[in-house]
Amino acid sequence: MNAKRMLVLGLVVGLLTASLLASCAPKKPELGTEENPIILSFVPSGDTPDIIASADMIASLLSEKTGYVIKGNVATSYSAVIEAMCTGKAHMGTLATFAYILAHEKCGVDCALVSVRYGSPYYRGQIIAGADTGITTLEDLKGKTMCWVDAASTSGYIIPRVMLKAAGLDPDTDLAQQIEVGSHDGVALAVYQGDCDAGATYIDARDKIEDNYPDVKEKTIVIAESPEIPNDGLQFIKDFPPEMREKIVKAFLEIMETDEGVEAMGKAYGWAGVIEKDDSFYDPFRAVLDASGVDVEELAK
Repeated sequence: MNAKRMLVLGLVVGLLTASLLASCAPKKPELGTEENPIILSFVPSGDTPDIIASADMIASLLSEKTGYVIKGNVATSYSAVIEAMCTGKAHMGTLATFAYILAHEKCGVDCALVSVRYGSPYYRGQIIAGADTGITTLEDLKGKTMCWVDAASTSGYIIPRVMLKAAGLDPDTDLAQQIEVGSHDGVALAVYQGDCDAGATYIDARDKIEDNYPDVKEKTIVIAESPEIPNDGLQFIKDFPPEMREKIVKAFLEIMETDEGVEAMGKAYGWAGVIEKDDSFYDPFRAVLDASGVDVEELAK
């Protein structure tokens, strides 16, 4: 047998072996089953026990409606949800505005629903300060300790830092200290307790701690409010099956028409409803980021 025939025979044997191995390899269980559940990841923007309860409740309601096995979890940070969605460890998420834009840029995460609070798909952020700190303007923050939510939080980090820069302050050089607390109500509590001189949250995160600290709005004051920011919402990973996505979106819309659904999402994030929006909904906000010198593409690397 000459060398040419030996080579051809070797190639044929190799192809047959590869084919046999592929046919014998275990197939990945179908998405949406007990063996391969759909993972819905919540961001930890508020009280963690409340968010865990909401994640479990909404996942259960969606499972009942769709017939898919859907599991809810709460990540340790906004960035952890982005990472989970970009690596396929989570299939759906409740990313806030900037975190969504970052995830879309990084790995094609796509918006399906936007939350509604107080009748609007937009909200505003605020910067609060201790009433006894003497801080009444953004300029007064120089040399002070500032509490942020998370580096990927729109109203709790990105926009208030832009506001400080517009007031002539560089957050990285003009503040005495910066602390990331991890949640909006956590920032409100830190300012209330004097752990930080000031902090950034959505309007009005102080409501979340008012039951336990009824004088929170006397011991803290609002010194500035942000421009309008698009709300958070429900997003899917890039390659999520379209027919499954459509069914889940329809179910989510129906669930949010019920008291049980509003209770589930209201407990975690204050959602009163949801509306269907695609990625273009966030384009005007992208323009604000561009004008402010925030390079999303660079941050997404």
